[in-house]
Amino acid sequence: MRRNVRPVRRVEEAQHRINDKITSAEIRLVIDGQEPQVMKLTAALALADQQELDLVEISPKAVPPVCKIMDYTKFMYTQKRKQKELKAKQSKIVVKEIRFGPNTDDHDFNFKLAHARKFLEEGSKVKAYVFFRGRTIVFKDRGEILLLKFAQELAEVGIVEQLPKLEGKKMILMINSKKK
Repeated sequence: MRRNVRPVRRVEEAQHRINDKITSAEIRLVIDGQEPQVMKLTAALALADQQELDLVEISPKAVPPVCKIMDYTKFMYTQKRKQKELKAKQSKIVVKEIRFGPNTDDHDFNFKLAHARKFLEEGSKVKAYVFFRGRTIVFKDRGEILLLKFAQELAEVGIVEQLPKLEGKKMILMINSKKK
């Protein structure tokens, strides 16, 4: 026999205790423009009800707990908006990769150099690397010279963050944008 099971809605856990969820008998009520006053919970709830607002427990660990009368939904809405604005203001660092071979020709080098210059002017980081395939690993010095030449060409738009370093079959160079 199967039962009718209703889907359970995910209820957001309240970050603060409000109204009837406050357990302490005495609270310290903070009202804007007035001194904080210690009073019974029932009196504070009546005062909040009179103003048609919520009694919100701000600091539950204080003795007695600190509460404030406010519109809780409006308070939560403004908090979420502030968090969203802060998140939007954070800068996201984008890393663009440019790949070379140890025997990269001048035309290819200049083509990739123009791309890297554009990336750095946009404010992105550039990760340039020389990939050694098979026996080309014997040309490590060519790869290092190529990357140092690359860094030197981009000196006016970027700062070398990490000098060429061999990691496995890749020799990597990191360049950060001067523009902030």
